[in-house]
Amino acid sequence: MLNELSPADGAKKNRKRLGRGNASGTGKTSGKGAKGQKARSGGGVRPGFEGGQMPIHRRLPKRGFTNIFKKTFALVNLRDLSRFESGAVVDESALIQKGIIKGNYDAIKVLGNGEITIPLTLKIKYISSSAKAKIEAIGGSVEVSE
Repeated sequence: MLNELSPADGAKKNRKRLGRGNASGTGKTSGKGAKGQKARSGGGVRPGFEGGQMPIHRRLPKRGFTNIFKKTFALVNLRDLSRFESGAVVDESALIQKGIIKGNYDAIKVLGNGEITIPLTLKIKYISSSAKAKIEAIGGSVEVSE
C-alpha cells in the first residue's frame, strides 16, 4: 500500500547541525579548524589554484587546434540496410525511424561493408562508390541529393 511505504534503511540521513555546542562534536569552529582562508565565510581557493605554484594547466604544452567547421558523419554500412523491405525508399528519416542512426550528425554516408540482397532506392547525400555499385548491381537505385 502507498501509505505503508518508507525509505530503505540508511537512505535518509539527518544533516550535520554545526555550531550547537562542544558536546555535539561540531561546536565552536564547526569543523573548520582554527582561522585561515578555509575557515572564513566564502573562503577557499578557486579550482586549479596550487598555492601560487604555476598550475598544471599552464605547465603542460598546448598542441593542435579544434576545427570549428568539422562535419561529423553517421556511417551506415550496407549490411545495416537489410532491415528494409524490398523496394523501400531509404532516406535520412527512414534510417532514424528504423533506429540505424541515433544522435546528432551533420550528414550520413553509406559505406559498402557487407552484402545486400534486396533492391532499395537510396536518397542520400553521401555514398561510397563500392556501396553504389553493389546497390545498382542487384537492381536498386541511388539518387544523390544535395
